[in-house]
Amino acid sequence: MPPLPNQPADRQGRALLEARPLVVERGVSRYAEGSARLRLGHTEILATVSIEAKVPPHVRGKREGWLMAEYSMLPRSTQDRMNRERNLQNGRRHEIQRLLGRVFRVALDLSHFRNQTLIIDCDVLEADGGTRVASVMAGYAALHDLCDRQVKAGTLTDWPIRSPLGAVSVGLVGSDIRLDLDYSEDARARADLNVIVTGEGKVVEVQGGAEGEAIAPDLYIELLRAGVGGAGTLLASLQRQL
Repeated sequence: MPPLPNQPADRQGRALLEARPLVVERGVSRYAEGSARLRLGHTEILATVSIEAKVPPHVRGKREGWLMAEYSMLPRSTQDRMNRERNLQNGRRHEIQRLLGRVFRVALDLSHFRNQTLIIDCDVLEADGGTRVASVMAGYAALHDLCDRQVKAGTLTDWPIRSPLGAVSVGLVGSDIRLDLDYSEDARARADLNVIVTGEGKVVEVQGGAEGEAIAPDLYIELLRAGVGGAGTLLASLQRQL
């Protein structure tokens, strides 16, 4: 049976505005204070949270802690082996790490972690598009695991997460707006955005734009709306599994 008009053959049966299946498991690391493994289609992320009993100089003396994030792609996370990321000047890596740090600091009330630094490591085990949005959700799941453990242990008396985080990519492939692009779609997209939202549907961050040719503002807004809706749907799935 041929695909329906809104189910292109290269989407493996997915409708244009349908995300890939999301599966998450938390508590997967024996040693980390919080952890989660998340799969979005064929993209798979391992996220861990570590706590250090110190803060950077700009936070010292304040009644709060700090949070930072690191992101890395493993050598065989892609079709061809890539070298390990030993170069600290890798621009893409730094960009994603800054994004992750910003959004996690929005989600978490750091006053509950005074004089402590939370380090969230997001490692890409397998990449098929959307690694940064999958890292957002994997990192949030690991934070949820950390907070749940600490509340149950009595280390924390209040729930410190202000809001859950959902994220998705959305792009313009040909004349179609498509949600949650895999690698083959991302490589052909005329425009693409990464959209991150809270549980209330508020926008935390939007990254991206046109590729090679400018697009109309109305089309950009349409992409953003599709992304907000899709990120909310993925977040609902994530919350049910947590």
